[in-house]
Amino acid sequence: MSISGIQGQPLEVTVVGCTKLKNTEWISRQDPYVCVEYGSTKFRTRTCTDGGKNPTFQEKFALTLIEGLREINVVVWNSNTLTYDDFIGGGKILLQKVLSNGFDDSSWPLQDKKGRHAGEIKLIMHCSTANKPAKAPAPSAPPYPAMPAHQPPHYPAHVPPYPPRSIPEPAPYTSYPPNPAGYPPPPYHEPAAYPPPIYPPGPSPSMYPPPPHDPHHHPPGLYPPSPYPPPY
Repeated sequence: MSISGIQGQPLEVTVVGCTKLKNTEWISRQDPYVCVEYGSTKFRTRTCTDGGKNPTFQEKFALTLIEGLREINVVVWNSNTLTYDDFIGGGKILLQKVLSNGFDDSSWPLQDKKGRHAGEIKLIMHCSTANKPAKAPAPSAPPYPAMPAHQPPHYPAHVPPYPPRSIPEPAPYTSYPPNPAGYPPPPYHEPAAYPPPIYPPGPSPSMYPPPPHDPHHHPPGLYPPSPYPPPY
């Protein structure tokens, strides 16, 4: 957070305690308490009964920062029952450190009405939106040489249609060579007869004796037939 832009930012203030306070009591121990003032905002701690010179409070307050107002007023009082409370001391708490670093746990001096030292008060302040000092960057590994950018393969502007080339047609069936003698083909010749058998031929039918005469068989007559009835 920039110191020049603190308007509306939250600030936590914890009153821890006081040390070496001026003693305003002659007979008993004093009972201190602390008032915190920032602009029109005021807070009061509880009373530390018999706190004496070193009271402890450990109380936290939340403030809203105002642009142009960079200090807090604190006043320490001694609580009395029968009379007015006694002023022990007061001081101004500067916000320069907490606005720059986000945290401040310093002790601040107090003064009485005559400007003399009246002890110290310890506060812890925290501002979560403050600008913190930038840390030194961690050493980095030595840079690697730049790798060339991946170049996509170059394609021609005009892509031929699929398939890229025509598929050759299959070769026609193989034709037989033409008849050297021409068309029509030569006439068919029957193969030559097988050679005659080497065995002698069988006997002629005339060689066998004639069959016996069949009474029912009549040899054919001469043609034309003779007239009927035959002449006597």
